[in-house]
Amino acid sequence: MSSNDNPSTLKSYVDSAAGAVQSGIASLTGNTSDKAQAEQTRAHASAEHAASESAVKVGPLTLGSSGDRSRGAWDQTVGSGKETVGNLVGSEGLKREGREQNLQGQGQEAKGQLADFGQGVGDRVAGTMGGAVAALVGDRDEQRRWQERHDEGKTRQRGAEVDMDKAAS
Repeated sequence: MSSNDNPSTLKSYVDSAAGAVQSGIASLTGNTSDKAQAEQTRAHASAEHAASESAVKVGPLTLGSSGDRSRGAWDQTVGSGKETVGNLVGSEGLKREGREQNLQGQGQEAKGQLADFGQGVGDRVAGTMGGAVAALVGDRDEQRRWQERHDEGKTRQRGAEVDMDKAAS
């Protein structure tokens, strides 16, 4: 297991894969101590994964731990509003401030899209690897859980791809 106390999605993937390998070895050798260690590693990885991506749904928005996408969209909206008001009242300062906030929001949103894309790819890879190990040891329940993680990653990745394609158009 990783020793750093900061929750990280990547660390959770590494710990999860390590737990799956430990579990496979324990199943092959029949060593109960190894099996208990594998379960502990996997439980830690699961808790770390949950902590690394704690999110809150608010209507159509998802506010994650970084909130880059939501904050970016908000800054774009507020920036556009400031720019419009600046145009209406003839305030170059307000117009410039609005343009800057809009650009900053676009950057934040792009950063969030890339983070979601990366997390989706990571979930897909971890799900595929974990599912393969679970299939090797014949654990159908664990294989189903890994498949769910893979599918969630695919959905996250595809959603980020759609948003990035819209932004590029």
